Amino acid sequence: MTKEMVATLEQLPKLAKELVSILPQDAVIFLRGNLAAGKTTLVKALADAKGNSQTVTSPTFSIQQIYGDSIYHYDLYQCPNEKFMQIGLLDELENSGWHLIEWGDDELYELLKSLGFEVAIIEITPIDNARQYRIITDA
Repeated sequence: MTKEMVATLEQLPKLAKELVSILPQDAVIFLRGNLAAGKTTLVKALADAKGNSQTVTSPTFSIQQIYGDSIYHYDLYQCPNEKFMQIGLLDELENSGWHLIEWGDDELYELLKSLGFEVAIIEITPIDNARQYRIITDA
């Protein structure tokens, strides 16, 4: 399934609720977009839509943030795939919930698919004062 949606920052909570209803409940979700496209902002909206009360911050330097018991947020900008595997984050993907990955590349995507993970992609593109969200899933 491929679906495209557009939302302003004010409309993002509504879009996040819709994404909660259409994305698989246990999945790796690649967030793609340029710097400042709104990847972490989308994670915050998704976490809020799932009832998270913790503050969502970018895991740029920590590589991983965990919110509650079912939202895992990764930033691989400074973490090549080999390091991702060496520090055990591949094992983390076995945990139930959403694994939201910023800056995941095609090689990691293909590896996860070959290992049987449910993987979705959300491509974020700024347009004027809004963002276009292109959601790609196998559903």
